[in-house]
Amino acid sequence: MENIGALALILAFCLAIYSFVASIVGAWKKKPFLIASGERAVVAVFAMITLSVGILLYALVTSDFRFAYVASHSNRDMPVYYKVSSWWGGQEGSLLLWNFVLICYGLVVVLQNRKKHRPIMPYVTATLMATQIFFLVLNVFPASPFQMLAQGRNIVEVQDGNGLNPLLQYWTMLIHPPILYMGYVGFVVPFAFALGSLIVRQPGDSWIHTTRRWAIVTWFFQSTGILLGAGWSYAVLGWGGYWVWDPVENVSFLPWLTSTAFLHSVMMQEKKGMMKIWNIVLVAATFFLCVFGTFMTRSGLVASVHAFATSDIGKYFLVFLTAGIAFTIYMILGRLDYLKSESELESVVSRESSFLFNNLVLLACCFATLWGTLFPVISEAVSGEKVSVDAPWFNRINIPIGLFLLFLTGVGPLLAWRRASAESIKRNFLAPFLAMLVLMAGLAVAGVQHFFALTTFGLCLFVAWTIGAEFWKGAGAIARKESIGLMPAMVALTHRNTRRYGGYIIHMAIVVMFIGFAGAAFNKDITVEVEEGKAFHLGRYEMKVVKVDTGQTDNYVWQNATVEVKVGGEQYATLTPERRIYSQSQQPVGAVKIHRRLNEDLYLNFAAISSEAQRPIIQAYVFPLVTWIWIGYWVLFVGSIICLIPSKVKMSYAKTEVVGMAGANAKVAK
Repeated sequence: MENIGALALILAFCLAIYSFVASIVGAWKKKPFLIASGERAVVAVFAMITLSVGILLYALVTSDFRFAYVASHSNRDMPVYYKVSSWWGGQEGSLLLWNFVLICYGLVVVLQNRKKHRPIMPYVTATLMATQIFFLVLNVFPASPFQMLAQGRNIVEVQDGNGLNPLLQYWTMLIHPPILYMGYVGFVVPFAFALGSLIVRQPGDSWIHTTRRWAIVTWFFQSTGILLGAGWSYAVLGWGGYWVWDPVENVSFLPWLTSTAFLHSVMMQEKKGMMKIWNIVLVAATFFLCVFGTFMTRSGLVASVHAFATSDIGKYFLVFLTAGIAFTIYMILGRLDYLKSESELESVVSRESSFLFNNLVLLACCFATLWGTLFPVISEAVSGEKVSVDAPWFNRINIPIGLFLLFLTGVGPLLAWRRASAESIKRNFLAPFLAMLVLMAGLAVAGVQHFFALTTFGLCLFVAWTIGAEFWKGAGAIARKESIGLMPAMVALTHRNTRRYGGYIIHMAIVVMFIGFAGAAFNKDITVEVEEGKAFHLGRYEMKVVKVDTGQTDNYVWQNATVEVKVGGEQYATLTPERRIYSQSQQPVGAVKIHRRLNEDLYLNFAAISSEAQRPIIQAYVFPLVTWIWIGYWVLFVGSIICLIPSKVKMSYAKTEVVGMAGANAKVAK
């Protein structure tokens, strides 16, 4: 069976090479049969990779410990769903997951465009297969998941495996890596179409229209993957945070920033024929940052709880990144005339300029995060001494940048295209600006003294007001015209231009998340060694450990503390944080308990048992407003789905978007 799996990967590798060559030669020599053959080879690559995935999964589920990968990342007593998630729990399996997701995207692209975009499709196929060849090289040669345990020339089988890393035995890890990969692998599709359009000098913006939904879908998966990772960190690692500017967190954030910039600036190319170079650069940067992030987690350059073990595959990534970036730059420089803007920026105070500022600020955040992540590596290479960059440095740089982005989120929709008059600025911004000042003053009087928290709450109100005003004006016009209620009118308004109003809902999701982020300014914590029956306090909470229990499952030994929580002398909650020691790895892992409320979370971690007195050591935290981050995700989910629904009205309503909503007479398309 292992030979079939390895052979399937080798065949997939050979077929991917054939598809790449056939597509290029077919386009060059104008041989349609070669182009079609290259596309059919994509289907064969899909079949071979799927076969190899099926064999690895079978080995994991059946605990076939002849496989080195199965012995390293699974064990008999793990539940079946964790055995399945062991697929992406290690280096070799996660690369196979990348290959599988990539070929699934490639298959969909080829099948979807059998009769469309024929001039650029050979180059799209070739780009997809070039990327596939690279990742198959990794799985076929240095990181094969089908290596067997051997003693001399004989294959041996151990009695049990090491098991999946206990930190990964949590429900979000069943879906976090696949969803994250669906986001980051998926951006190869917009990149492939962009590169194809450059190669053939395709007139117009058809590659933009073709990849618009691809970009939205992959951006949504990126966002979902990042937030699932944040939720895992919050609920599993025991320190209570959801983001600590860990290097691997950072490299997942970088392509999200550039893809967000791309989704905004692409509208400028569609409506004004501007920012064409921006869009090519942004879509390429997003793709290469996705590959760079994969390189960082696998090369051993950075230390992280998220990273894989050190390996020698980093040099393969460096070759691929260098060659890919060099070719892309060459193509862009050779097509500058093709990428010339059709319009010019007429005023700094306009919607066009807001898109430009948005891109500049997002890229500034991307550069700052990239520099802070790589600085320890650079400092060690230059001076021989690794100088670490900690979370406070990232916060000092990125919090002001984030607040400015939040401000632009509220300003952009209300600025007119081409040039905004002083009168329209006063009319659109006076009310939300005054409301922001009143809220900030009220919070300051109430005792909120943290500058960034005050600013965040004020800007959140400002942005929410401007977004609400857009819905209110448009829906009000429809309600009056069609004599319907305000809520049905809002639904009708959104359906007429789903991309625009779905985008506003996503902006509102960012507002809700920022409310949650601001709560971090008021966090409280305490670590105590407590005797059973003795109370301790944190803020308004009185907590008492009433008993400590022990037990065992097939997979781990556990010990938990039952903690009664009172507020104002009244029973509030009973929480049972747990400490586990996994049988195979003997690694201690906490299972925290969280009492979630809209205003704040009470978070308890059973850290240890004191060595002398054998008393439980409890870490207690109060995290205000964290729940709003997770609420914000569901708002983002709704907005993303709406963006993908075709608009009921297209051309007539699109014109309204240019002239209507920023002015006094917010017209609605008829």
